[in-house]
Amino acid sequence: MANGETLEQQLEARDPDVRLMLQVRDDVQGAFEVLVERYQHRLVSVLTHLIGSNEEAEDLAQDVFLRIYRARKGYKPKAKFSTWLFTIANNLALNHLRSKGRNRAFTGTGGDSGEGSSTGLRSSVERAMGREGTPSAQMRQVEMAEVVREALDILGEDQKMAVLLNKFEEMSYSEIAQVMDRSEAAIKSLLARARTHLREQLEPYLKTGQKT
Repeated sequence: MANGETLEQQLEARDPDVRLMLQVRDDVQGAFEVLVERYQHRLVSVLTHLIGSNEEAEDLAQDVFLRIYRARKGYKPKAKFSTWLFTIANNLALNHLRSKGRNRAFTGTGGDSGEGSSTGLRSSVERAMGREGTPSAQMRQVEMAEVVREALDILGEDQKMAVLLNKFEEMSYSEIAQVMDRSEAAIKSLLARARTHLREQLEPYLKTGQKT
């Protein structure tokens, strides 16, 4: 390692969230609250897409933060903080889904998917469509968000999590592999299959501008 630095020192220097978590470990006043504020919305959004319920996602997110707080005294950074956080979140979400029954049918659009679930999708759609500003374009963005959400729901749990981390959290293959405890090659394959499924679902809409 450069200049004899330990992995912990390198991560602390590169990742401000690692530094913040180290402050949490040292019981610096207000540090944990800042950490929660920084990740709460992102975490709830990803979990909502994964499990299909905003209310359940909020409960799971609270559990994630509670586990992080309880583990603070033993915290020794071995990866980016976001990688550690989403590893905990992924494990809790998968356990939650399995306890409810594998591949449970979700409620579709509306329902308890909540505002948090559509925010990330709208952002992605807006970027993809060049942030068109006309009323018709805005309506199309909302419709597209619904189509994307429906397309995501056909993916398996692992595929969906990999897509969410890649597109919403902009994680690398290596980081996703750490979160999901897979090889990097397995993640590349998982994402390739997911993209194929999504393309098949979205292509008719992108061609016609209407749901099929």
